[in-house]
Amino acid sequence: MIKIVRSVIPVIFGNFLYALVVKLFILPTSLMSSGTTGIALFLNHYLSLPVSLFVLVFNLLMLLIGFLILGKKFAMTTIVSTLVYPMALEFFNQLLGNLVITDNELLNTIFAGLGIGLALGIVIRSGASTGGMDIPPLVLHHFFKIPVSMSLYVFDFIILSSQTLYNPLERLLYGIILILLTSIVLDKVLLMGTTKTEVKIISPHHEQIASSILKDVDRGITLLQGKGGYSHQDQSVILSVVSNRELSKIEKLTHQIDPDAFMIVSRVSEVLGRGFSSKKQYQ
Repeated sequence: MIKIVRSVIPVIFGNFLYALVVKLFILPTSLMSSGTTGIALFLNHYLSLPVSLFVLVFNLLMLLIGFLILGKKFAMTTIVSTLVYPMALEFFNQLLGNLVITDNELLNTIFAGLGIGLALGIVIRSGASTGGMDIPPLVLHHFFKIPVSMSLYVFDFIILSSQTLYNPLERLLYGIILILLTSIVLDKVLLMGTTKTEVKIISPHHEQIASSILKDVDRGITLLQGKGGYSHQDQSVILSVVSNRELSKIEKLTHQIDPDAFMIVSRVSEVLGRGFSSKKQYQ
C-alpha cells in the first residue's frame, strides 16, 4: 500500500504542475498548444466548450480505448492522470480566476515549455502515462507498427495547424518553440540523476591506478585488453563508470601516479547494475 501511495504522489504532483502551467501561461494569452489541451483550445474558440470539461471527457474516452486495446495494465498507469489533470485545471481556474502574470508571448512560451516539460518528466519518471493524446499513437503502433514518435509529431503538427485558422501565423512559431522546449526539458528530466561518466585510462602503471580507484574512490573497474596501434604492444585499458563528483578525484590520483596517462572521458545517459541500480557487494 505504501509503495502504491509513493508511486501515485509524483503523478498527482506532476499533473497539478501541468495544470498550473497551462492556467498561468497558456490560457491567459491563448498560446497555441499541442496534445489534448490544444484540441480543447480549438473547440473552446469555436464552440465555447470549457477547456477542463473537454479534457476530462476526452481523457476518459482515450482511457476507455486504451483499456480495450492496450490492456488493463496500461489503463491503471493512466487513470490517475486522466482524472487529476482536468480536475486540477478546473481547480486553478476557480482559485486564480483571471490572474495574468505577463502578457508577453515569448515569456509565456518559454515558461510554459519549461513547466510542461518538467511536469511531464515527473509523471513519466514515475512510470505513468499522461493519457489523452498519448494514447492514439500507441494504438497506431499496436495495430500498424507506426513509430510512436512519428505519430506524436504528426498529431502535434495537425493540432497546431488547426489553431492557425484563428491565430496569426506568428503564433505557430511560438507553438513550435513551446513544443521544442517541452521536448528538451522532458529529456533532461528523464535523464536527471541517471547520467554518469565513463573513464578509460591507458597507462603502463595500470595496476597501481586500478588499485587506487578501488581503494580511494570505491568504484569498480574493468581491465580491457588492447594493443597499441603504433607499437603493437599489448596493454591494459582501465574502464570505470563514476559519478560526476568522482571524476576530478580519479583524474587527480591518476596523474599523481602517471602524469602522462592517456584518459578518455565521456558521458553516459544511464547505468544499470551492481553499484548503481543495485547495491554494492563486497567480498
